[in-house]
Amino acid sequence: MPTLPDSAAIQTRQLTRTYGDLVALKPLDLTVEPGIIFGLLGPNGAGKSTAIKMLTTLLPPSGGTAEVAGYDIVRDPKSVRRHIGYVPQLLSADGALTGRENLLLSARLYRVPKGEQQSRIAEALQFMEIVSAADDLVRTYSGGMIRRLELAQAMLHEPRVLFLDEPTIGLDPVARRSVWDRLQELNQRTGMTILLTTHDMEEAEVLCHRLAILHQGAVAVSGTPDELMTAIGPGATLDDVFVAAAGGAIEEGGTYRDVRQLRTAVRHRG
Repeated sequence: MPTLPDSAAIQTRQLTRTYGDLVALKPLDLTVEPGIIFGLLGPNGAGKSTAIKMLTTLLPPSGGTAEVAGYDIVRDPKSVRRHIGYVPQLLSADGALTGRENLLLSARLYRVPKGEQQSRIAEALQFMEIVSAADDLVRTYSGGMIRRLELAQAMLHEPRVLFLDEPTIGLDPVARRSVWDRLQELNQRTGMTILLTTHDMEEAEVLCHRLAILHQGAVAVSGTPDELMTAIGPGATLDDVFVAAAGGAIEEGGTYRDVRQLRTAVRHRG
């Protein structure tokens, strides 16, 4: 197993994705240090989901290179997948199974050693505070409980890097805060690198040690939340940073498919 450089849990060099004449992601140079929570922000259609799909090996790049957890996403995608966790926007837990059954299925898919499966499942249920509902069907869960279960599924195999696409979309404030608490504790307890996308500026400010804002397929600005707000001026918020970086076109990005997926995710979380 390769030793991860101190400066790169995720490293991209000129990573690009095109669809014919459409450039979904311009050459992306990005470094995410190990052990931090990194936020990828931007309007719909800015390239966030495209970047995540390439970094999780779900989509081949059109150009450039990237390494995740020390492995090349093109030359060694199987190793990348063994060392990452991924929670998409859309529902990934099976409502016809119990929470425990979903976790057992994930443990088998991730090839968690058989002798460790039950102990890891018990630990994940405890950590995500869903022990009391472990043997209930997931279709009876609240949106917040489902999200915590999905996080538990993604962390069972102890990945080096966890990818989260809009982790609290559609959740009420109490459920959202519960997910934030679990993510912060997971990061602090294990040192796991977390890369998340979000449209929620409060979420980005609370969770992210560093972030980058994409606009029209390229990085517009990057830095710590404090650095980016200070660069705008006294009293600036991350909303101000976002507006400045996105050129004021917050509502203009995205396609019909983007909107449909977003609303479907919100409906499932509700």
